[in-house]
Amino acid sequence: MMRRSFQVAARLGHRRALLRTPCILPGLDPAAAFGSSTDSLVSRFCPVKTDLKDYALPNASWCPDMLSLYQEFLEKTKSDGWVKLPSFKSNRDHIQGLKLPSGLVAASDKSDWRIFTRCIQVEGQGYEYVIFFHPFKKKSVCLFQPGPYLEGPPGFAHGGSLAAMMDETFSKTAYLAGEGLFTLNLNIRFKK
Repeated sequence: MMRRSFQVAARLGHRRALLRTPCILPGLDPAAAFGSSTDSLVSRFCPVKTDLKDYALPNASWCPDMLSLYQEFLEKTKSDGWVKLPSFKSNRDHIQGLKLPSGLVAASDKSDWRIFTRCIQVEGQGYEYVIFFHPFKKKSVCLFQPGPYLEGPPGFAHGGSLAAMMDETFSKTAYLAGEGLFTLNLNIRFKK
């Protein structure tokens, strides 16, 4: 169970939320759960070559702050051990060896598989984000810029869109840290 509170204020198109500290599922041995080291998981998650569109690349809708932070973390991929995670329409299209817990079966039509945070295809209108992961620290940073389709109160991102972004970041971090894959419980108390 996650017992953290987040202070996240996202002004549409002008602010970014840096999400840190993953929710880790207790009691899972990475080798037993996934049969792989963190390095192996990262390599299975980040294909060397693919024809799939990487939605975690800058586009014309990214604000100057987001572009600046992106460049800062891109530099850290060269020197500090961070890895930029690609983001595609569907996890099924690129994560090799993705295993569902026993008893769970995907029942949807393959032609329409998509990650919730990648369901809005128009650039700049929904979830604009990129996740950077540090394999040795087992830590992630998510740069997130919500678009106008995610509006809640006028001019602000809907709390549910922020929760979805946190969930996406936590699940990727937990998977890559070899600790778990599904969110069992997510409790968020927005302070402001």
